[in-house]
Amino acid sequence: MFGALKPSEIMRVLHIVEVEHLDKGDVVFEDGDPGDAWFVLYEGSVDVVKESQGEKTVIATRRKPECFGEMAILDGSPRSATVRAAKDSIVLRIQRSNFNKLLEDGELVAYKLVYQMAVLMSQRQREMTSMLASLLGTSELDEVFIGINEIVDEASVKN
Repeated sequence: MFGALKPSEIMRVLHIVEVEHLDKGDVVFEDGDPGDAWFVLYEGSVDVVKESQGEKTVIATRRKPECFGEMAILDGSPRSATVRAAKDSIVLRIQRSNFNKLLEDGELVAYKLVYQMAVLMSQRQREMTSMLASLLGTSELDEVFIGINEIVDEASVKN
């Protein structure tokens, strides 16, 4: 996420970054929590967990240097899944209010990061479209049902 930034731009972002150390099993946020920040994995990995019909399922794992909760920085919507540390991890947390201040101040670095988020969301949307397209060619109803559930669960992580 920060790879395309110049050193001076990284320095501008560093003052709004909070470093959080997570032990395996620590919850970063719960389904339904306010979308007040986004996160970049500096070290370790996290599991994205979705509950459906009373059963909790790991629907994705994010590893360094991936980010998660990126849509919250844009729209502040409540979380659509729970994220917990899969192992001891370090995450960089950027509060939505602090990021919005960079945007309001016209900081180029904020717009570069929004662009990177848009690219990431576009890639994830293309993956969803590909999964859905492959399901359309399936004639087995059970396979279609399972596949659609996987797509819905995966799509809900993006908030």
